[in-house]
Amino acid sequence: MLRNALSKASLGRSVSGRLASASSRHTPGGSRRLASQLVEPKQPEVVTDEIPGPQSKAALSRLGLLQDTRAVVFAGDYQKSVGNYIVDADGNYLLDLYCQIASIPVGYNNAALLKAAQSPEMASTLANRPALGVYPPKDWSSTLEQAYMRVKPKGLDMVFTTAHGSDANELAYKAAFMYYAKTRRGGTEGFSAQELSSVMDNVPPGAPDVAILSFTAGFHGRTFGALSTTRSKAIHKLDIPAFRWPRAPFPQLRYPLDKYSEENAAEESRCLAETERILHDNPMPIAAIIVEPVQSEGGDRHASPQFFQGLRSITKKHDVLMIVDEVQTGCGATGTFWAHEQWGLETPPDMVTFSKKMQTAGFYHTRDMVPDQPYRNFNTWLGDPSRALMTRAIVDEVLERNLVEQARDTGAYLKSHLEPLAIRYFRVFNSVRGEGTFLAFDCTSAELRTELLHLMRMEGVNMGGSGDVAVRFRPMLTLTKAHVNVFITRFESVLNKLYQKHWPR
Repeated sequence: MLRNALSKASLGRSVSGRLASASSRHTPGGSRRLASQLVEPKQPEVVTDEIPGPQSKAALSRLGLLQDTRAVVFAGDYQKSVGNYIVDADGNYLLDLYCQIASIPVGYNNAALLKAAQSPEMASTLANRPALGVYPPKDWSSTLEQAYMRVKPKGLDMVFTTAHGSDANELAYKAAFMYYAKTRRGGTEGFSAQELSSVMDNVPPGAPDVAILSFTAGFHGRTFGALSTTRSKAIHKLDIPAFRWPRAPFPQLRYPLDKYSEENAAEESRCLAETERILHDNPMPIAAIIVEPVQSEGGDRHASPQFFQGLRSITKKHDVLMIVDEVQTGCGATGTFWAHEQWGLETPPDMVTFSKKMQTAGFYHTRDMVPDQPYRNFNTWLGDPSRALMTRAIVDEVLERNLVEQARDTGAYLKSHLEPLAIRYFRVFNSVRGEGTFLAFDCTSAELRTELLHLMRMEGVNMGGSGDVAVRFRPMLTLTKAHVNVFITRFESVLNKLYQKHWPR
């Protein structure tokens, strides 16, 4: 089953040569070796009986006095982590297919990123962080061009830099509301006395009742506006006041796609019809919709290009903006730099938000989204030049090493092994789906998923879940077929263990 599989002997757990005559710690003589001299092991190594092990538990015990650690899996050793492998506090080397919740693009301790981090330019931005909206560096436009605009989505010629994904969506919503109000005023500048007075009491007309429409199971962040559009899990939203904004159904496709093509087409048509009904009938006007190419926190739910084409047609018909949330899908993992490139839209989205693998955040937009007066969509930092320098180095790596193409090819290889395993081990998992390395499958129960993830960790592979029963792949763009071989060998081992435990012959 495993093409080009490594022999069992070659999958031995030796990790000698992990350091190329180097240590990442200070030596007694006072010299320091660079983390870029680390060499990625050929396979995982687990040296503890449990993960987290004793050193992780000790670190988390100390941390627990200062912060809530209940969601923590283990404590990492980021001086030793290298390439596609994360090292924990106990010295376990794990093939990382989760990558800080989809946020590591080109490997731990990547030499090009370390070089950028150690540059005089980086030192200056760290020591002299500017308020970018009022005192940007003299070469800020050049940094923007090199970090962001080389990979801009088609049709979007401006970028608004922010701090994180929730922030990007929040500020995109503000841009949408300001655009909505500007167009309804007929383009006249200035505000009425009633608007200026009422807004200070948080009531119309200065604070109008206008909405952002989102989709069932979507996730767009945890700040106030973003949380009002998040629909993935109740626990994210409980006890937090929310805007009374509508949600539309997102298609729940059945797999394999070729078997359920008619049912899935009917499901997408139903969701489009209901979305248009809401846009037409909702008592509160809707300024924009926001949608993810893949509902990444809601269970890795997908839809076809035709569905998104239909959404774009509906938004244009009803004069509603379209925001595409590419916080998790952006930067190449789906096999194109931006996942929405695969939709074949006749007109581009109005805004595209990003973060995660870009190692910074913001949204691309058209000039129409610029407010009619300064200081309106604004904050002190408006992003961070130091993070933009890292994004520039990341984009260099992605383009120079053809990592988008690599993700597409490696993902196809991985998927070709997962699909037959899903048939063979159908009692454990099904519904393999996705593009590039942005893949997922469903376990047959939440309990089985928890058990599978734990066993995979003990086999030396770090993975994560999404939604109620999904397991998602969020590897780095540097994942290769050799890494896939390592994963598949361990995955089959875990599947056999689960069958032996739950369905013994």
